[in-house]
Amino acid sequence: MLIHVERLEKTFRVAEQRSGLFGAMGSLVYRKYRLVRAVRDVSFAIGRGEMVGCVGPNGAGKSTTIKMLTGILVPSAGHVEVLGMVPHQRRKKVAQRIGVVFGQRTQLWWDLPLIDSLELLRYVYRVPAARFLHNMARLRDLLDLDSFLRTPVRQLSLGQRMRGDLAAALLHDPEIVYLDEPTIGLDVVAKHRVRDFLREMNRIHGVTVLLTTHDMADVEQLCSRLLIIDHGTLLYDGTLDGIRDRLGTERTLVVDLAEDVSGPLFVGCAREVRADGPRRWLQFNRLEATAAELIAEVAASYPLHDLTIEEPDIETIVRRIYEEGLSPLEAKREATL
Repeated sequence: MLIHVERLEKTFRVAEQRSGLFGAMGSLVYRKYRLVRAVRDVSFAIGRGEMVGCVGPNGAGKSTTIKMLTGILVPSAGHVEVLGMVPHQRRKKVAQRIGVVFGQRTQLWWDLPLIDSLELLRYVYRVPAARFLHNMARLRDLLDLDSFLRTPVRQLSLGQRMRGDLAAALLHDPEIVYLDEPTIGLDVVAKHRVRDFLREMNRIHGVTVLLTTHDMADVEQLCSRLLIIDHGTLLYDGTLDGIRDRLGTERTLVVDLAEDVSGPLFVGCAREVRADGPRRWLQFNRLEATAAELIAEVAASYPLHDLTIEEPDIETIVRRIYEEGLSPLEAKREATL
């Protein structure tokens, strides 16, 4: 495993308020503190070539976990190993073999043209000249950088800057790339380009990716495995299909009637949840009835023009977990299957 995390914890000491004592000696002001457990007893492992999505609400502990994986933060308890090294003990060595992209920050020099930033990073990472030219040719092609390579970073659009940051993170052929909100604020076209690039880097070069995001489309299009963290606790570690099977029991049959009928449709275990003229949405529990059974019943009672099945989307399922809760590791990854 390239990444191994066992019972990881991070606690911060946070100032709460100032208080004052008054007496013969005058006043004494002191500060009260409280402990905040940002990450609690988190364990997981990630193998070479995996693309893993990590999701959770703001303050869940996602970014704190990544900072411990990169060596920026020292764990309060537990053990973390990346590429056979403890990150905070071998931070420089680890940095030479990983890439990091923080969507709201940049490692590029603001006033320099993009190409100058990449040239400087070549020296930071000690990339040989021949390897730098080879990698730059590949990145220019995959990320379509040529049109803005000589533009100062401050003048780049958000999408262009993100592509520049991806190039910077992959310039030295890292084995692992950590992406923290890489598509935040991007338009549809820019998101599509970034996702295509990450997919290609993983497929061709076997780059391992750990992606934190609020955009579930990133996870669905890139990752086969999902980590869900809330209040610092790992709630789920498994496949996207696994969480759908476990929690996505509600399916929807969308029916286009040959002719409109008055009132809602009444069909077995399904209930009509929406109507738009002859188009009706019938929600049903897949544990109580199959789609084939429901379709047969609808067809026997109403004249049909067309129909489709809508599966529960991951975003809805994850939102339900945030709102209703889930026992920690209740749906732990079925790694032995």
